[in-house]
Amino acid sequence: MFKGSMPALVTPFENGELDLKTLKHLVEWQIKEGSTGLVPVGTTGESPTLSHDEHETVVEEVVKASAGRVPVIAGAGSNNTVEAIRFVQFAEKIGADAALVVTPYYNKPTQKGLIAHFRALHDCADIPIITYNIPGRSVVDMTPATMGELAQLPRIVGVKDATGDLARVSQQRASCGPEFCQLSGEDATALGFNAHGGVGCISVTANVAPKLCAEFQQATLAGDYAKALEYQDRLMPLHEAIFIEPGLVGAKYALSKLGLCGIEVRSPLTPLDDSTKAAIDAAMAHAGLI
Repeated sequence: MFKGSMPALVTPFENGELDLKTLKHLVEWQIKEGSTGLVPVGTTGESPTLSHDEHETVVEEVVKASAGRVPVIAGAGSNNTVEAIRFVQFAEKIGADAALVVTPYYNKPTQKGLIAHFRALHDCADIPIITYNIPGRSVVDMTPATMGELAQLPRIVGVKDATGDLARVSQQRASCGPEFCQLSGEDATALGFNAHGGVGCISVTANVAPKLCAEFQQATLAGDYAKALEYQDRLMPLHEAIFIEPGLVGAKYALSKLGLCGIEVRSPLTPLDDSTKAAIDAAMAHAGLI
């Protein structure tokens, strides 16, 4: 259903407000460069600092701009089940192809609580749901057994796995079945992730290097891991440099070097240190982007 390279899109700002003109240009560029899907308003889209209205505006504008050319997986997560229901239902209403729902952060639910949360979201709409498991941010880990239970629901169709644990792919194949859509949420290990049975990556680096990331994914999905390794060698310094500081800040800086987006981020995030900028510049040069 969903596969390949799908950028977790940044949300451009200008003078503190949404920069929708730049957002639309980024959508066009991403599609032209070969991205196979778009994921607005995830963490990389600065969802924690967007108002609900801004969140919905960004999702709607990306759906409109993409115009059905590639799937849109709309960020729809919250640690409040009622808020998440609102976002899932909105994503369905405006024609998104799926909703990406993160495990509830901060309140640390049990596995039983995770099942209740995702079951409520499954039941509130008819849109497919991709679970998003990122213990490093949410401080709760959805186990393969819990994911297997949720995978029995017809609209829980996949996972964005940002655990960094490559064994999870095989464990989740066992618990959820081989048709369950497993997408990496970590660029640096996406090669191994697909070798274990993954089918794509919701990527931060693809904001900056969409063509390379798309071709890398195409190689893995074709089983050409020798070619994929060549791409990995080109991209690995960029994967690392973008995340020296929070990844979305690095991605916006790199996009600014390409003349595609401003560097503005919302507090409590801040602009990059000069040493981080230098590392990103060097990594972009290594990848052949500048």
